[in-house]
Amino acid sequence: MANQDYFAKTTTYESTVVNALNTVYSLYANADQYGYNDDAMWWATAAYYAYRAYGNKDMLNHAVATWQHVSAYSANSTPVKDFSLAGTCDGTTMAGGVFWRPATDDQGINSITTGLFLTLSAFLASATDDTSTYLGPAVAAAQWIENQNINSASLVLDSVDGHDCTRSAASWLFTYNTGKFVEGLAVLADVSGDAHWTTLMINVVAAGTKNAPWQGTDGIITEGAGDTSDNDGAGFKAIYIRGLNEAFVRNQDDWDFQVLIHSYIDVQYNALLDLADNSNSYAINWHGPAASYTAWGQLAALDVLVSAISANT
Repeated sequence: MANQDYFAKTTTYESTVVNALNTVYSLYANADQYGYNDDAMWWATAAYYAYRAYGNKDMLNHAVATWQHVSAYSANSTPVKDFSLAGTCDGTTMAGGVFWRPATDDQGINSITTGLFLTLSAFLASATDDTSTYLGPAVAAAQWIENQNINSASLVLDSVDGHDCTRSAASWLFTYNTGKFVEGLAVLADVSGDAHWTTLMINVVAAGTKNAPWQGTDGIITEGAGDTSDNDGAGFKAIYIRGLNEAFVRNQDDWDFQVLIHSYIDVQYNALLDLADNSNSYAINWHGPAASYTAWGQLAALDVLVSAISANT
């Protein structure tokens, strides 16, 4: 809702968004109810989106406080783990990776948590002009994914064990890992002015939109299409589209890049309207049709509908 207001230049949902986020932060310290760093940063990023849309400094303060909470658990310097940390994996530094959970025995460092930290850090560097605090961590997180957890096809992999360097299966290719990395790179390139991150972002976007395993020959995303209940996987593709949209709006001077993302978003948009829609209820399978209303179907569709505002104006 915050992003819809931001890209549509309205304040329709301001009170709903701000009240909901304030409620979350009053109930759960740093929005970390279950002890997952990625959960905390989803909320923090939502708070940043609200700040961006409405200029509400309380929302920015929520995002900053959560960043400070999570930053204590970076892979290269954490006081709470009860195992030795691998300084390198496959000869490459593990600095910059972020643990999925702050639990003392959890060894997993993954792309989504690191990508969220990258994105949040870059957003905060931009919003506060405090690059001395936020830019270095954003760069380190981007470097960890680039050097440790991206395959030869420029698709982002899932996870690495921070103790013994065990890796997730090479087949674990999920839209949201690539999407959040793209979003973070788009913001980092803007904030840092470093063309390296722009080049990497373009390569990752090209791989995700052209050669990824999560779409059919018609270009429609099929990930999560068989989900019959609400789960994380049902919403991964929405995060991917959100990341593509951020890259789109921040690269207005690259016509070919604009056309690629515009076309890709519109393929999903038209699939929702022409195939998945049933009286404004959207199937999680974007080839549709929707048999009934589901919250997860609506949420997965929302980022496409919002991103279509940017792609077509």
